[in-house]
Amino acid sequence: MTHPTQAPTTLTNIGVAMFTVADQDAAIAFYVAKLGFELRADVRFGEHGEMRWVEVAPPGSVARLALNPAMGGSEPGGSGIGVDTLDVLGEHERLSALGVDVDPKPFRSPGAPLLFMLRDPDGNHIAVVEPGPGA
Repeated sequence: MTHPTQAPTTLTNIGVAMFTVADQDAAIAFYVAKLGFELRADVRFGEHGEMRWVEVAPPGSVARLALNPAMGGSEPGGSGIGVDTLDVLGEHERLSALGVDVDPKPFRSPGAPLLFMLRDPDGNHIAVVEPGPGA
């Protein structure tokens, strides 16, 4: 298999992942109250302030998650990200007790780390991963 030659770039970081949500306030409540994320931004923009930019992130994370209303034909749900934890089993137990839509139990496939999937109220997927050595 041949790989393309790397193009020169000034890009340095994956800063913001974006999820489409049906209700930004409900999404903020889920990510802050259930997942324990911080609200990093909630600002109005546009010519008349008709749009809203919302960002959440786990405490200490450089990368952020933007919670966007449906735009340009997009529908809520269907996106996915991964988040790290040092305690997959404990986090699964904590989120299950809060009623979050999580897989029945964490799993590990050959060559992959221990993880489980959860779904936000809009159907976006989050893989909760316990990074292995060298991660």
